[in-house]
Amino acid sequence: MANKSLSMQKIRQILLFLERGLSQRSIETETGINRRTIAGYRQRLSDSGLEPHELLGLDDSQLAAVLEANRPPPEAVDPRRTHLESLFPYLNAELKRVGVTRQLLWEEYIRENPGGFRYSRFCELLQEDRNTKGATMIFDHEPGRLLELDFAGDKLHYVDTSSGELIECPVLVAVFPFSGYGYVEALADASLPRVLRALNNALEHFGGAPLSIKSDNMKQWVTRSNRYEPKFADMLEQWANHNNVNLLASRPVKPRDKPSVEGAVKIAYQRIYAPLRNEIFKGLGEMNRAIRIQQELHHNRNFQRRTFSRSELFRDREAPCLRPLPESPYVAKHYTRAKVQRNYHVLVGEDMHYYSVPYRHIGKEARIVYSADTVEVYHGSQRIALHVRSYRKHGHTTDDGHRPPNHLHHLETSAWDPDHYLAQAGKYGPCTREYFQKVMDGRPVVDQSYQSCLGLIRLARSYPLRIESACKRALRGHRFTYSAVVNIIERNQDKLEERDGTDQQQYTLPLHGNIRGGAAFGEHGPEEEAK
Repeated sequence: MANKSLSMQKIRQILLFLERGLSQRSIETETGINRRTIAGYRQRLSDSGLEPHELLGLDDSQLAAVLEANRPPPEAVDPRRTHLESLFPYLNAELKRVGVTRQLLWEEYIRENPGGFRYSRFCELLQEDRNTKGATMIFDHEPGRLLELDFAGDKLHYVDTSSGELIECPVLVAVFPFSGYGYVEALADASLPRVLRALNNALEHFGGAPLSIKSDNMKQWVTRSNRYEPKFADMLEQWANHNNVNLLASRPVKPRDKPSVEGAVKIAYQRIYAPLRNEIFKGLGEMNRAIRIQQELHHNRNFQRRTFSRSELFRDREAPCLRPLPESPYVAKHYTRAKVQRNYHVLVGEDMHYYSVPYRHIGKEARIVYSADTVEVYHGSQRIALHVRSYRKHGHTTDDGHRPPNHLHHLETSAWDPDHYLAQAGKYGPCTREYFQKVMDGRPVVDQSYQSCLGLIRLARSYPLRIESACKRALRGHRFTYSAVVNIIERNQDKLEERDGTDQQQYTLPLHGNIRGGAAFGEHGPEEEAK
């Protein structure tokens, strides 16, 4: 008979047709049960010594007992199966190795056991063994008791607007197993200070703290892995003590110890990653705002085959069970020292990023205190600089107020464009503005004229009353340069330009020894003297 037992309903159908005197072939036609199976059950029922109508009067448990008492003796165990079952521990271990397949293991097995099982039966028995060892257990979670934590395997990206670089961000996922209500945040990196900052945000989002938080043995969480007494990072323990939270770690290589967050990561791919797959973000904050929107849509969606959502379950059952948060969130701070370099910057070695301080502190020893968000620089007991922390490797953050005056002036002038130079020249007159325009037009690239324009601006500030006349005279030439205007001013040729515009009747000859005036000829002039 078949290995699979018939249901009690099918057995009673067979009894009913036997009582009516139907043949096995007819019973097969009516019930769809194989004749060999019908013959086996008929024999077991007949061996009980009871008539069909008597068997039909028994309840299900009594009828099952009759069938079990008359079960035929089990067939002898196939020695091939016994041998194969002894190989299961080895075969399962080999399947975990890279590149090892069932086909390869069967080929090795059949080579040593030519009379062994064929490939299909080999795989069937091996899968049966793996199924029995892969049983899962149902847990009843208490509200507010546990928060599970993990990183998503895939990362999200945003575009750095300053460099055009595509920055990848790890994504932290936290979820309550009881309600399925969770929190997702993209981080600048996966360092412990960033993780703790995200946990602060998560607790603030939840409005309270759970009794325990569980993660796997990631290096930010566990410094020494142990199944019974894992060693947690010191900063993490400080955070847990601050929030009155118990720390837990799953067993190494046992993702089923935290199945809820494993499922939450899969849901994040479907409900957050997929809707945002075509979006281009220009910063981490913009990305996290988009994540919040998609997450809220997910939380407000009803469970399948239920009339309430994760948000409703969390609000009604779990939120009241959370512990109150401390007055202020935990802030992880690091301390280091650095010498102020000649470029008036100090280096934070963890990020390989430079931060500016006032230039007068060049060469002095500074103390640096930095957290996940800020960098403070102290000289003695006085704070001399405060910056927003940047995680861009080998970059620099500079406050213009820390620069020397000459550096500020250089930056200011280097940012000037043609419109700025023309506006400055226009203050002195139309000829000055026109001359500046010709200086710019005379260069293949306008940037090459900026040095000349800068020199002319300085010259105009030194000779504000003469620059317009000098540029007017210089416009008559064919070469428009800074040197041309300087030569005109040095030789006072701009003053001749002023005289050309005066009334000719007011012009007098300059005094000279060879020129005689009216006094040389008396009162009546030269004509009278000749008479």
